[in-house]
Amino acid sequence: MRGLRRWWDDTAGGLPATFWYLWSGLLINRAGAFALLFLSLYLTAARDAPPSLAGLVVGAYGIGGAAGTLLGGVLADRWGRRATLLAAHLAAAGLMAALAFSTHLAVIAVLATLVGVAHSMPSPAFVAAIVDVVPEARRSRAFNLQFWAFNLGMAVASLLAGILAEASFTALFLVDAGATLAAAVVIALKVPETLTRRPALTPRAAAGRRPGLHTALTDRTFLVFVGLTFLLAVLTMQTSTIMPLAMREDGLRPSAYGLVVALGGALIVAGQLFVPRLIEPYRKSNVLAVSTGLMALGFGALTVADGLPLYLGAAVVWTVGQMLAAPPNAQINADLAPPRLRARYQSVFYLTFPAASFVAPALGGLSLEHLGERHWLVVGALGLLAAAGHLLAGPRRERRVAALRAAAAEPVRSAR
Repeated sequence: MRGLRRWWDDTAGGLPATFWYLWSGLLINRAGAFALLFLSLYLTAARDAPPSLAGLVVGAYGIGGAAGTLLGGVLADRWGRRATLLAAHLAAAGLMAALAFSTHLAVIAVLATLVGVAHSMPSPAFVAAIVDVVPEARRSRAFNLQFWAFNLGMAVASLLAGILAEASFTALFLVDAGATLAAAVVIALKVPETLTRRPALTPRAAAGRRPGLHTALTDRTFLVFVGLTFLLAVLTMQTSTIMPLAMREDGLRPSAYGLVVALGGALIVAGQLFVPRLIEPYRKSNVLAVSTGLMALGFGALTVADGLPLYLGAAVVWTVGQMLAAPPNAQINADLAPPRLRARYQSVFYLTFPAASFVAPALGGLSLEHLGERHWLVVGALGLLAAAGHLLAGPRRERRVAALRAAAAEPVRSAR
């Protein structure tokens, strides 16, 4: 019993109440965010759209997501985290309700684009708010819990989506809207504004160029880290884009693909809470190098996979890599951002995911078509490249983080 209590303290102890309300809002949001999982099926089955048009509408959602990520970052630093979260959740709930009753394909396409904007806006604000309220020493466990909640919510969403889609597509969109509205209520009632307003700039500082989104886009140390995260995201996207095609070529049924994906989700839900204690003694750059190396090994092993057991074994390897990578990746991203620009930095960081969702299928499909099973050797090489990049870039990142901490502490020392 004492050992269990110690594990709980190491995993989730010492986190403020505001974090747990943010965590609850994220979990509710993810558990209810299932309508878009079936958007292409809805368009083809219920609205008689050809597959090509359905693909364009789903792609429009992704374009909206990229725009929403940047917009959410800017607004979270200007309006505040709470205001941005509320605006995004309320807008998403209204748009999903409108989708439930829309019949014209052009209107559905516009609504899908706007839903993409609204769905992506909260991500930078969520992470910035967590950094605002969680002490630095406990951020790794906070980000680990965030990653766990995200995956738990998606697992619940996948289960509910299939049930609701068979009953009614209208119900699918309306329940999604209701869950989003419920998350907004939690935020409205329990989450205070976490953004600390900074003193006005001095006349001399105001005369220069004010820091903004361009600061993140020209920060070389940060952009190297974003580039390495993009490579990691390209590897992760293989499971939902190229792997199903490879499994079909190996003569495996869709149910086999579902089993591989379900195994990864089950491992994350069951094991993610044990990760912080496991990686705590090690440098973040080393953990990311090992985790990315494991992902490279897992996907590279698909070169020789021709049956379900090998796919399942490879999935265990790359999922462990994903689990190890999540906390340090999020914490480094938070550590590299100046306090005044936290959400803007988050928005640039989160652009890696829509970018990877485009690059992975676009180039991966060509690679699989022309290289066959050797495609997985290319994917493995990308993972090893990212692992080496983390080892090389780690010392410079650590010096940058130390400098930011010293700069943040300077006003405190001066005030004494």
